[in-house]
Amino acid sequence: MKKLFLLIVFTFAVLSINAQETQKDTTKIWTTKGNASLLLSQSAYNKEWLGGGTSNVAGNFNLNYDFNYKKGNVVWDNKFILAYGLSKIKGNERMAKTDDRIELNSLWGKKSTVKNWYYSMFFNFKSQMDTGLDKDGLKISHFFSPAYFQFGPGFLWKKDNNLSINIAPAAGKLILVHKHFTDLGPSFGVLQGDNTRFELGASVSAYYKVSPITNVSIENILNLYSNYLEDAQNVDINYQMNLVMKINKYLSANINVQTIYDDNAIKAFQVKEIFGLGINYGF
Repeated sequence: MKKLFLLIVFTFAVLSINAQETQKDTTKIWTTKGNASLLLSQSAYNKEWLGGGTSNVAGNFNLNYDFNYKKGNVVWDNKFILAYGLSKIKGNERMAKTDDRIELNSLWGKKSTVKNWYYSMFFNFKSQMDTGLDKDGLKISHFFSPAYFQFGPGFLWKKDNNLSINIAPAAGKLILVHKHFTDLGPSFGVLQGDNTRFELGASVSAYYKVSPITNVSIENILNLYSNYLEDAQNVDINYQMNLVMKINKYLSANINVQTIYDDNAIKAFQVKEIFGLGINYGF
């Protein structure tokens, strides 16, 4: 319960700080926009309940923050994503993670002579904040293990802040894992006995955000990567969809879906879906 309490306190701290922000000056070269949400769910059953069920409580915190630069023929888009969730089932001593992500996407571009096209440089970082356990309670991951980095030059097509595609034909990818996870075998694509894996390949990143109806926004983030050095035909896929349905200024329903395919980690699709109704604040 201590972790869940800290999660709630942290969320309300973020909301209170951002509630004090004044209206943005559209003439500034930096523009910022973000959304913080806390999704809570709880189920309780007494001993006479015949339908079955186990009492539980869960909480998920999400922060999605954009800070973008534009001046003359130069653009620099940055997105920071932080997500953490916990669930406590009655009768289980330990709490279980339902989400754990920290991600930074940075994309710099200088306008070319062709409309909507830029020369670009991108950087992507993904990791987690807390320890991960398997179904038997064994530690399989923790903070900065694994950690993923992608970077490289390329070409950016950007229509506006809601639609862009970046193509990087020579992109590096670095995976870091603590060596104690590879003592007995490979882990997250890193070979036994190593703690790093480097790849060189092609990266395609796409971003699309749309509001089909009032108070509903759908954000799509896609990253494809092909490693030239090994099995180039096996393309890594990482797709995220964030759906926010605003009830009012402070309440919303949120759906987050993430699909990952990386045959070096596991030869199968990894799929995660989180739905919740909770406190929401846009800034």
